[in-house]
Amino acid sequence: MNNYFERRYVVTGIFITLALVLLGRLFYIQIVDDRYSVFASKNVLRKTIIYPARGPILDRKGRILVQNEPVYDVTVIPKQVKPFDTLELCRLLGIDKAGFDKRFSKALKYSPYRESAFEKQISVRMYASLQERLYNFPGFSVQPRTVRTYPDSVAAQFLGYIGEASPEVIKRSNGYYSPGDYIGISGVERSYDSILRGQRGVRNLMVDSRNVPKGSFANGAYDTAAVAGERLISSLDIDIQKLGEKLMKNKVGSIVAIEPSSGEILAFVSSPTYDPNLMVGRERGNNVARMYKDPYNPFLVRPIQAYYPPGSSFKPLDALIALQEGIITPQTTYFCPHYYQAGNHRVGCEHFDGVTDLRKGIAQSCNTYFCNVFNQLMIRDGSRNVHRSFASWKENVNKFGFGVKLGLDLPHERRGFIPTVKFYDNRFKNRWGSSTIISLAIGQGEMLSTPLQMANVECTIANRGYYYIPHLIKAIGDKQVVKTEFTKKNYVGVNAEYFEPVIDGMQAVVDHGTAVESRIPGIIMCGKTGTAQNSHGKNHSIFVGFAPRDTPRIAIAVIVENGGYGASWAAPIASYMIEKYIRGYITKPKAQVEYIMNKNLLPPPPGWKPPVKKLSKRDSLKRDSLRKDSLKRLKSDTTKKQLELKSASRKNRKEPDSMNRFTVALINRKEDE
Repeated sequence: MNNYFERRYVVTGIFITLALVLLGRLFYIQIVDDRYSVFASKNVLRKTIIYPARGPILDRKGRILVQNEPVYDVTVIPKQVKPFDTLELCRLLGIDKAGFDKRFSKALKYSPYRESAFEKQISVRMYASLQERLYNFPGFSVQPRTVRTYPDSVAAQFLGYIGEASPEVIKRSNGYYSPGDYIGISGVERSYDSILRGQRGVRNLMVDSRNVPKGSFANGAYDTAAVAGERLISSLDIDIQKLGEKLMKNKVGSIVAIEPSSGEILAFVSSPTYDPNLMVGRERGNNVARMYKDPYNPFLVRPIQAYYPPGSSFKPLDALIALQEGIITPQTTYFCPHYYQAGNHRVGCEHFDGVTDLRKGIAQSCNTYFCNVFNQLMIRDGSRNVHRSFASWKENVNKFGFGVKLGLDLPHERRGFIPTVKFYDNRFKNRWGSSTIISLAIGQGEMLSTPLQMANVECTIANRGYYYIPHLIKAIGDKQVVKTEFTKKNYVGVNAEYFEPVIDGMQAVVDHGTAVESRIPGIIMCGKTGTAQNSHGKNHSIFVGFAPRDTPRIAIAVIVENGGYGASWAAPIASYMIEKYIRGYITKPKAQVEYIMNKNLLPPPPGWKPPVKKLSKRDSLKRDSLRKDSLKRLKSDTTKKQLELKSASRKNRKEPDSMNRFTVALINRKEDE
């Protein structure tokens, strides 16, 4: 009897223990661990993403640069697909049977029960035809989307483009992005993606165990509406942007124009460029592949990524540093004998300038003058302390924005290159001095800068000592928000009074100096031409400047690769851009402007060789016949000449020197044949 009661308590204890374990497990599943709730909701709920319209981008006057166009994605849930006329669907979508099978296999691999994209970005017209017959294709549906469109087809490198989020981006987004989502890939579209993309909406649908929709979940209480992206007002002026792209057609280089009083970029031309509409639509992949093969690389954003020696456009900056350091005054003169002797080598000068002061040195772009200035900067603490002087000089150059990133609101800005003491120590094994690096005095040597940096220096000179960070977006949203970092003045450490003599010289460059042909009637333009040496071909044509002199409204840098002298191409292009912005029209003869526009200065692509024309068999026989006739005539003429010379030799008992020259010429001629 006692054994019975003991067993009863044991059995009861076991059941109670099991019950407590089950209750604890249920509590953990339902309260503590939400995984099972998520799994259950996924079996019952289907979330449909509602994509918002991406924010438009306008120019500084409110004209549209980028807007949206409706398109549609065809989606499929493989498990819901039933037998249908496959060829009819292929016809409506403009694909073949192999393309259909490839797309369906991809969707099936993603998930038999989940909706995924089958065909993307079909046009409104195609959607209209498909919508009428969509009931014939069970399992297929249409998702409305928007894509970018570019009414004026300008400023491709500035605007950038959008594309599908890569697996890496999706992983980094912590669940925000999913396959098929679009994000900004380059340009402003990337820099301001979080502002332009807006907020996606969600529609929750209930489904049964067979995945058949049963209506909205909780009467739409948990649905959210899509919120369109904010608009961006850019600093670009469409009019001069279009003009700049026309002037740079069939040329390699760039134009950067900035408003000195704000740092707003007025024109951002990278050439060669491309039509941004090519980056939208179903042919985007083919267009991208074709442009990647272009030897002139239209995807390179030259204003912020291409490196050039600034050449003579660097001379005013060097003069400002020397004035601030007390090395020279505006009246300091040096004698120019057509060259500067730097140690055991000479730096040539374009002219024999004679006695030259600062204003004349800038106006005539005298290499000798600025080599003397640079040398004095380097040896100011003695010839043994050149390294320390150079480090101080580099620091001053960096303040102007050379060799550092300016902080532009575009991705992938490059910093340029100003050599360091360590760089030269490694290169010359600590044995270098002022004469070793004298080419820096005229913006050559190892110094490299971007067109944006060159234009920014002109803003600094125009402002007499400071600049604003260059930027491409003027305001954000309806509230016209401006980033605070773009409103701060950045001083370069040169007193305002030192800028006037430099500006005098830059005005003289245009009034009667190297850029005299680019004067603008009624507008005082200050500038500096530059001819940057290029080891791979003809020199680069450079012009930098600003206008008007006393109330600057625009600063500009123009680089035309392989254009030769700065006054040849860069200076006239800059003058047209400046006058167009200030006046709204160009006073120069139309034929002169069109000549610049139509001129092809594209250098031969890398590895290019002139084609060799293959001769036909008939041409080859004709060529051989001509050679034989020519050789016969040559031999006949030679025999006659020899007889005449022998006769003369008998008379004079001496063979003339002309015989030797004639014989040598004959031998060379035969070898060439």
